[in-house]
Amino acid sequence: MNVKQLAAEKAVQLVQDGMLIGLGTGTTAYWAILKLAQRMKLEGLDIKAVASSKQSEDLAAEYGIPLVPLAEITAIDLTIDGADEVDGELHLIKGGGGALLREKILAAHSKTFIVIVDESKKVSQLGHFPLPVEVVPFASNLTLQKLRELGCTAELRASADGIFVTDNGNYIADCRFGKIASPSELHEQLNAIPGVVENGLFISMASQVIVGFNTGETEILAPVKR
Repeated sequence: MNVKQLAAEKAVQLVQDGMLIGLGTGTTAYWAILKLAQRMKLEGLDIKAVASSKQSEDLAAEYGIPLVPLAEITAIDLTIDGADEVDGELHLIKGGGGALLREKILAAHSKTFIVIVDESKKVSQLGHFPLPVEVVPFASNLTLQKLRELGCTAELRASADGIFVTDNGNYIADCRFGKIASPSELHEQLNAIPGVVENGLFISMASQVIVGFNTGETEILAPVKR
């Protein structure tokens, strides 16, 4: 079994009848959606969902998962999503799939936020993976200049059609900082730049991180209570 699939199936076991589920974006969310659909079919699981991207929305609809308009909800019971990196404090880098803004909105309004990763995503310090930052197209060159002043190399993400455009009509700047010494401080610095919509640092948001290993085992990480 795929390692991400293994972790996703463990996460989906936490879903109960009557829940409103937030669906993330990317390969880990793909496996979670498939497992949710399977539980609905085999167990009669009764759930509704909201999605963080058009991609996940289309996949959920294809597999018969009922979707609820965001305008009709006030809170989400449980959101399942992946991450590009997770450190020992359970701070995350997300946004490799280009949906970081919508993912962060869903996570912030979720009672429980479950993150599923394979073992390669566990790091002692964030920053090996380029940090995605969502920026508005207007004067994006000036926004990139300000991002670089924080000590990174920053380039707009490309697509087959030119510049990658998010579901919100924005661009993604992939910022290579190397090791990020203070994720919380950097999060604030990034979001203080005019033109930045949101960044891919998810600080103290994860309720649990489920890690899948090549051995077929899983590990559940929870935030350290202080």
